[in-house]
Amino acid sequence: MVDNDSQDGTVEMVHNQFPQARLLANKVNQGFAKANNQGIRLARGRYVLVLNPDTRILPSAFRSMFKFMDSHPHYGLAGCKLLNSDETLQPSVRRFPTFWDQFLLLFKVPHLLPNLPVFKKYLARDFDYDEPSEVDQVMGAFFWLRQEVLEKIGLLDEGFWIWFEEVDYCRRLRQAGWKIGYNPDTEIIHHFGQSFRQRLSVDRQKIFNRSLARYFKKHHSRLAWIGIQIARPFSLALEWVYQLISKK
Repeated sequence: MVDNDSQDGTVEMVHNQFPQARLLANKVNQGFAKANNQGIRLARGRYVLVLNPDTRILPSAFRSMFKFMDSHPHYGLAGCKLLNSDETLQPSVRRFPTFWDQFLLLFKVPHLLPNLPVFKKYLARDFDYDEPSEVDQVMGAFFWLRQEVLEKIGLLDEGFWIWFEEVDYCRRLRQAGWKIGYNPDTEIIHHFGQSFRQRLSVDRQKIFNRSLARYFKKHHSRLAWIGIQIARPFSLALEWVYQLISKK
């Protein structure tokens, strides 16, 4: 387990209640990718699970994932069914980002036109969460990885502090010839956004923009990356205006 400078008593609780657990306690928040890599380096099992701290595992989840991955050897990574705190479905599968869906996202177009086809496709609103399937990407809150994949394509990219590190990893995994699966028989509760809720919205937008730009620089054309760079300051201005209005 890796504690990313939580400052909420987690380190003491783990030491007292789970003395058998191996705990790495960071003195500063290292970001999602770097902190998870610390734990991944210590893992020795056939599979490695990257799991958010704001989750709760439901019964038989691990048994179901072992069975699913053992029966689908072409899947290098798999996600599961995520549920909100009230146990309603939490969408966790998306298609890979394109220039237009992200460019329009930076300009907050989904707030005005949420049903545009470009967003429906990106958010995979046609996806059936009750059926096992091959997918483009799954949310990083639950990342069930083969050790073999980690040995071949490496760790999460620590250039991402948070956001898009899981999208980048799914893209790299697919480029290496592996597939990504979704297993509806495994369910977990994900208290979405709890670990990052303290930051101001403008601060979140800055981090999101930086991660998005890095992702496009790695996986898209230079022209697309330039377009994202041009849109970044406009998205910050729009977020700042929204924050001012919401305080009134």
